Amino acid sequence: MIENKKSLSAASTKKSSKTYIVATAFLSLFAIVGFAFYGLPFFFDFMTHDFGWSRTTVTSGNALAKLLVAPLFGFIAGWMIDRYGPRRLMLIGSVLMGVALMGLANTGGSLSLFYLFYIFNALGYVCAGPLPCQVLISRWFDQNRGKAMGIAYLGIGAGGAIAPILAAKLESAFGWNISLTCLGILIIIVSMPLVFFIRERGKQEIKVEKKPEPPVSIKSVLTNRNFYLLALGSMCAIGVVGGVGQHLKLYLRDISFSQENAAYIMSLVLMMSLVGRVGMGWLADIFSRKHVMILIYLMVASAIPLLLLPDFPGRIYIFAVVYGIGLGGDYMIIPLMAGDLFGVRALGRTMGIVLVADGVAESLFPMLVGAMHDANGNYTLAFIVLIGVALTGSVIISFLPKFSTQKTLC
Repeated sequence: MIENKKSLSAASTKKSSKTYIVATAFLSLFAIVGFAFYGLPFFFDFMTHDFGWSRTTVTSGNALAKLLVAPLFGFIAGWMIDRYGPRRLMLIGSVLMGVALMGLANTGGSLSLFYLFYIFNALGYVCAGPLPCQVLISRWFDQNRGKAMGIAYLGIGAGGAIAPILAAKLESAFGWNISLTCLGILIIIVSMPLVFFIRERGKQEIKVEKKPEPPVSIKSVLTNRNFYLLALGSMCAIGVVGGVGQHLKLYLRDISFSQENAAYIMSLVLMMSLVGRVGMGWLADIFSRKHVMILIYLMVASAIPLLLLPDFPGRIYIFAVVYGIGLGGDYMIIPLMAGDLFGVRALGRTMGIVLVADGVAESLFPMLVGAMHDANGNYTLAFIVLIGVALTGSVIISFLPKFSTQKTLC
């Protein structure tokens, strides 16, 4: 009887801990990705207007910062998370991201300061964004990992949906500089508190719960063709959503959307991403994750042509729904696929490398799209290129296996 009570108490404690972990990841992604990554593009047209910057320049901060930070720090961050756990890095990243947005609000048109604070932004993203959250959830969840990841990733959609509307309201009342400063302060307030009380899950706990995975060396990962298929395929998809997302507000302003209406479209995209994250996470626990990944990439590819068609009633809203659902599943499916292929014990190091590659694509594609727009005066060629890249990504992913390849790696 006493043993039964102890077992029930332990099960209840474990369930509460898992709920806390998902909530922590949700809020971190809400602030670090939702507010910062999806909130910043709302301010690009103000910067181009006030500082006389081109669209290539205004998107170059993200490119330069991630190209500097990702190769230098991405590998180290993955190793540190595997060795010491995600808590310390998440705390540091929250502060860096908040300072980054506050700094970007007050550059006064200085490109050197603009690039400096974008470096802070990139460091904050690496330390407190998807990478530590993915590892945190993967360590705590064996069964229903897809659902847990999907719920946590709702934070990105929720934060991204709120950010443009909140930014528009603050901008109309106080100006864009104060609006962006407020977002930076909110990032720290929202993302930090729960992280303080994360309990790192030790190896012994994982061994008690399930048979431990055999060790997987990073060398075995790097010599496996599936790693490169996953990296290249995800680079295509992440590059495309970065290219579209960073320019969506600018595109909407080009076709005469008001600040408020553009904010609502941006919000709708991220609201639909909530459906995508839950729906694709649910599908990923039922069907082959490779096939779910291909479906996501095809949804992204099929949405972009709507931006090239002559205007008709509801065109932009249809785009927002289809693209938003695809966007929602895009980031979430990559760590699930990596976990299947290489195991949870190597996930931090594996995703540290994959996210470096994805970060390069995510930063370069918006700059490429901006350069094409500056050269041609419109987005037509750029969007056609993005459609081709998304389709290429789906073809690459089709060569991945259906099931885990852990046995072949060990």
